[in-house]
Amino acid sequence: MRDSKISTIAFYTFLEATRNRLLWLVVAFVVIGFGLSQFVSEIAITESATFQSSFLAAMLRFFTVFTIALFVITSMVREFDDKGLELVLSLPIPRYHYFLGKLLGFSLLAVMTAIFCGLVLLVHAPPGQVALWVFSLSCELLIITALSLLCLFTFNQVTLALSAVMAFYLLSRSIEAMQLMARNPIVSSDTWSQRIIEQFIDGMAFLLPDFARFTSSEWLVYHTGGWQEVAPIAAQTLVYLALLAGAALFDLYRKNL
Repeated sequence: MRDSKISTIAFYTFLEATRNRLLWLVVAFVVIGFGLSQFVSEIAITESATFQSSFLAAMLRFFTVFTIALFVITSMVREFDDKGLELVLSLPIPRYHYFLGKLLGFSLLAVMTAIFCGLVLLVHAPPGQVALWVFSLSCELLIITALSLLCLFTFNQVTLALSAVMAFYLLSRSIEAMQLMARNPIVSSDTWSQRIIEQFIDGMAFLLPDFARFTSSEWLVYHTGGWQEVAPIAAQTLVYLALLAGAALFDLYRKNL
């Protein structure tokens, strides 16, 4: 009975995405991205095929992250405004059933979006490398989905929630480069301020997921991906899903509805 409630909420959450034509938006962007990658390959001076696949992969990765985050946040805001949450919770349904159902529905949408993007990349890369890329992108989107729910429950505004999600994502993507720059400054110095900066950046890197190792374009370009990379990606995903879901449930339970 418990599973049926969660699956029912998940089903209608996914159904809402199809009725809002979100999947058609994904299809349209993939077609546009594929066309742009063809154009970019024509103007590239050398290694046009390599540049084409990396350009398309980077576009698809950022678009899917932004689209899933925006859809999750706006969908939940609309449900709050329409008093849909109050209606559901007026039934004998625990709040964590509602949250898990929403998370499952949005996660299914995220995984399907990643799979569709992977089908396009089969034109440029071997199936094994594309499968690894799709798995990694799915994990990345699952974390973004849970984070979007947390930010929406915390800020209750589309602008603040989406800004927080994208800041988290961009920082997680660039934190490895920031660590390298902090440890190897242009002008070498051993001042206390330099050490504080290094420790601060290392602390952020410890707290943030290592998205630099997720969904690497190098797998598609140079075919260097191996399935031994699945374990650390899956482990990080499970840890951050548990932490973000726990924090989101805490925010949901403390709300007076």
